[in-house]
Amino acid sequence: MKLSLGFSPCPNDTFIFDALIHHKIDTEGLEFEVSFDDVETLNQKAVKSELDITKLSFHAFAHLADKYALLDAGSALGFGVGPLLICKNEGLITSEKLRIENSPLRIGIPGQLTTANFLLGIAFPNLRNKQVMVFSDIENALLNDEIDLGLIIHENRFTYMDKGLHKVVDLGSYWEELTGCAIPLGGIVINRELDEEVQKKVNRLIRKSVEFAFENPKSGIDFISAHAQEMDEAVMYKHIELYVNQYSADLGTEGRNAINTMFKMAHDRAIIPAISKDLYVTK
Repeated sequence: MKLSLGFSPCPNDTFIFDALIHHKIDTEGLEFEVSFDDVETLNQKAVKSELDITKLSFHAFAHLADKYALLDAGSALGFGVGPLLICKNEGLITSEKLRIENSPLRIGIPGQLTTANFLLGIAFPNLRNKQVMVFSDIENALLNDEIDLGLIIHENRFTYMDKGLHKVVDLGSYWEELTGCAIPLGGIVINRELDEEVQKKVNRLIRKSVEFAFENPKSGIDFISAHAQEMDEAVMYKHIELYVNQYSADLGTEGRNAINTMFKMAHDRAIIPAISKDLYVTK
């Protein structure tokens, strides 16, 4: 049986899925047709139900829970891993423009349905002048004065200071102080129309793929490097260490609680609709 699978070319995803798609583990008769896309493209593909299995921002998943169920394996949650709001003009760090109603500041965001944008809305609901762009373009847009603030994710956490840019706020730390929970960034979801046993099998295989990667961290180095946008190896593995952890193998009670907390807060603030279906694939 062949299933379509979408995930990002970022090191954390290629690290997780290397063993699965290259048959370093027994895939129990399943084959995977892979699409590599940035997170917002994956979000939009999920809106159109184009993929059987896909990486998805938790913000996007909240809008698509009628179509997709969340797997316990493959997610990106953690502490100290949240998006950063950055600027070029250091004066903005303490500027009242950040908090005035209908602020004129222009913000580059990596997608409307990203968890990063969800957290920005929680922390700074008055910042509404948003421009969607590919996450890797945000730093240069700041440097070229095309935007005033940038919401950065992924490896840009490690590069913005080298370009003379400044942190306004760490939205991950903001979330952790607000809730005490790990921050849910993205999860792996599966089409609810697939047979329940297939859903369970995919969950099991992704967990095994993560476990293989933990036990053999250099096994996928060529595959990971090929998709890492010329990132040097030290940054690549720093990226992996930041986003791949125990929650990636299995959400567990703490991971599920973090997601449930985020969704309750988002619903209470009318950011997402009410969700009637069970979020998770049955183990």
